[in-house]
Amino acid sequence: MNPKPRREMSEILGDALRLGVILAAAVIAFGFLLFMILNSSVSASMFIQYNPNKVPHGNFSVSLSGIAAGLGSLNPYSIIELGLLILLATPVTRVFLSIILFQVEGDRKYVYITLGVLLILLFSMLVTPFIPSFGA
Repeated sequence: MNPKPRREMSEILGDALRLGVILAAAVIAFGFLLFMILNSSVSASMFIQYNPNKVPHGNFSVSLSGIAAGLGSLNPYSIIELGLLILLATPVTRVFLSIILFQVEGDRKYVYITLGVLLILLFSMLVTPFIPSFGA
């Protein structure tokens, strides 16, 4: 193994993480500013009351189609949710990028290990929400 590509690899992965976090923060900040502009005359206490029939502290959609529809109408909740999705996708993107970089480096063992990690991540995000909980 050549130490030079490892440094380049860690720099690429670090840049990807930084970019994801900065992009997510910018999107969330934009959504928050839009929320403040649209609701400047309304009491903040209206938005922080707990209603167990809704997602805690809000009345926004949690489906991808609901988020997409909200983005089309510049709904601040949907913009903030997009920022959170970007933040959640950042480490998954880093793992995917690691697979590509290990492949370019020719390190098949780490390609397979990292592919296993990616599959576990995707399984936990996409499949486990549909597994019925035991005892509930």
